[in-house]
Amino acid sequence: MVADKHAVLLSAPDVGRLEQEYVMAAMRSGWVAPAGPDLDLFEREIADRVGVPHAVAVNSGTAALHLALLGIGAGPGDVVVVPTLTFVATANAVVYTGATPIFADCDVTTGNLDADLLSGLLADLRAEGARVRAVLAVDLFGSCADYERIVPLADRYGIPVIEDAAESLGAVRQGRPAGSFGRAAALSFNGNKVMTTSGGGMLLTADAGLARRARHLAGQARLPVSHYEHDETGFNYRLSNLLAALGRAQLRRLDEMIERRRALRDAYAKLFADVDGVCLLGAGAPASNCWLTSIVVDPGRTGWRAGELAAHLAARNVETRPIFKPMHLQPAFAGARAALRGAAEHLFGNGLLLPSGSALDEAQVRGVLDDIAEFLDGGR
Repeated sequence: MVADKHAVLLSAPDVGRLEQEYVMAAMRSGWVAPAGPDLDLFEREIADRVGVPHAVAVNSGTAALHLALLGIGAGPGDVVVVPTLTFVATANAVVYTGATPIFADCDVTTGNLDADLLSGLLADLRAEGARVRAVLAVDLFGSCADYERIVPLADRYGIPVIEDAAESLGAVRQGRPAGSFGRAAALSFNGNKVMTTSGGGMLLTADAGLARRARHLAGQARLPVSHYEHDETGFNYRLSNLLAALGRAQLRRLDEMIERRRALRDAYAKLFADVDGVCLLGAGAPASNCWLTSIVVDPGRTGWRAGELAAHLAARNVETRPIFKPMHLQPAFAGARAALRGAAEHLFGNGLLLPSGSALDEAQVRGVLDDIAEFLDGGR
């Protein structure tokens, strides 16, 4: 794809006048340094939205995952079950603690952690005497994982669940909001997420002690005395007041931004409805926020591959991306243990993420749909 200002991006930030007003108000208030009233309010507003008592705003979703894992005691000698189909930050956060990730395959219809496979894996690990510190489930592309099965499975072995909700803010499963499952959850407000603070994240939990420790570690483990004193090694993880102001404005617009993404997903579903060999990943997932829409292509039935559609769109300045390369195939995790059924590799080889951002205007949406229709009509 040719990079220029006219390109149709996968998921560009959706910011405007309201965000400018909030950020300028924060600047005029004088609270430019990390702490400030917008930071406190942002934490409270996100916690209220998700329905959990405690929220700690940090500078990335990765930091939130790291702190959550430290909060449940992950460290050297421990193993943590991680979906193989995820962004690398999920696995990296485990490594930061000194623990070892063990990768597990996904459900081929949703891309989320395969609960049937998890059941067998946890039984095997228990039989081996492994110290399983956590199951780290991921809400892939905006759809919550199967927590009504995953959480009881983990509870059976006394293992906490950490929810990587980096992609799912605003989604719901069984009447519960994304970010409210497990011992703790992590949100991401990266520039391409459903809402953004430019960079940033949030740890969510009902565990007051875990939240208190996360807040302490995120502020360099500084003690509340007049001089600089630190009782352990901490991290420079706190979100700034200015970025929190941006997040507060985004949160006010979250529902409308999700509705735009859902409308775009519906348009893709309609476009591909009669195309034999193409399905939407997670098409039946309840109340997804539709962060990114992915198609999965069966080239034996379509006569074309996902990469051919990607090339067709790239030539028209439309960005697409393959589904995540599984962690067990990444050079950084060569040799890592993995429980596999081939689902993640199938999705990586045959999936394609399509432009899904709420910032796309009607002309851009129509242009992308027309470009895909041209391809389907034999224009490739």
